[in-house]
Amino acid sequence: MNSRTPCPTARFLDGHHELVVDGLSLAQDSFTLHYTVTPPLPEGDDGESLVLLTLEACDDAGNEYTDWGGAYGVSVDGSHTDGTITGQPAVAPSARVLTVRLTFLREGREYPCELALEVPQARPEVG
Repeated sequence: MNSRTPCPTARFLDGHHELVVDGLSLAQDSFTLHYTVTPPLPEGDDGESLVLLTLEACDDAGNEYTDWGGAYGVSVDGSHTDGTITGQPAVAPSARVLTVRLTFLREGREYPCELALEVPQARPEVG
């Protein structure tokens, strides 16, 4: 994603939080979505329930991708959550658009959001 392209966004948890995609990076065996959430997600240590995140994705070439884990935490200034979530396998060379379905899980409820992301033209070198 470049600075001229608007960052994909989605509202979730009944519209109380906004997710902004900060970037999509490609690796030889996976891809990673970098995001921020405002206001920050509850961390579960003060009586608020923890929020978990899962990923499913497909591309415009018909390939499917699965969750490979991620991590998040509150920013240093406490204003938002910074996070990453990784999918596998690597994005196919023929893919131009990756449709990512993120599902936030909280108190037994699912809060899905779907984002269409342009696949970066720069690919990791193999070998």
